[in-house]
Amino acid sequence: KFKDQIMFEITPDGLRIQIVDAENRPMFDSGSARLKPYFEDILLAMADTIKAVPNKISISGHTDAKPYTGTGDFGNWELSANRANAARRALVAGSYPDQQVARVVGYASSALFDREHPFNPINRRIDIIVLTKKAQRASEGSQGAEPAPDATKANGTPGAAPATPADPNALPADKEPLPAHELRERLNL
Repeated sequence: KFKDQIMFEITPDGLRIQIVDAENRPMFDSGSARLKPYFEDILLAMADTIKAVPNKISISGHTDAKPYTGTGDFGNWELSANRANAARRALVAGSYPDQQVARVVGYASSALFDREHPFNPINRRIDIIVLTKKAQRASEGSQGAEPAPDATKANGTPGAAPATPADPNALPADKEPLPAHELRERLNL
């Protein structure tokens, strides 16, 4: 029912789940950060599936290029950040652990999905990225600079080359991420 509004993509930072507006089915009222009930239902349903993976997530809000016509200094930057935070609150209400949220960001219209049509409703979206361990460390301020293991400890032979380190992005064997088709199936998309 919502499959046209949910897209999956593997990026260097992790699995990106994009939930986009449709012309006849917006996620929010115009100029508002209040979730439409069906969008809240999508996020509540996604919470259990996303929390099955131990990685943290990043949530970002995006607007189209139409300037927000509210009052004062409130504009698309504030609106996109408020919408991302509303999505975070819905995921947490759906039992997603708040401490697993690495960041919540508003991009306004600075990262349009459809650059050729800046007013296209698809530009109004929420991105949820299930972060790789490397991206998670980067968002937490650690660039993955871990001290090199002592050569003696690595393989027990003094002066020998250290053993090949494990992939820092790899999940434990029992916590592999779900393939996109299986994630869609679990979300009934």
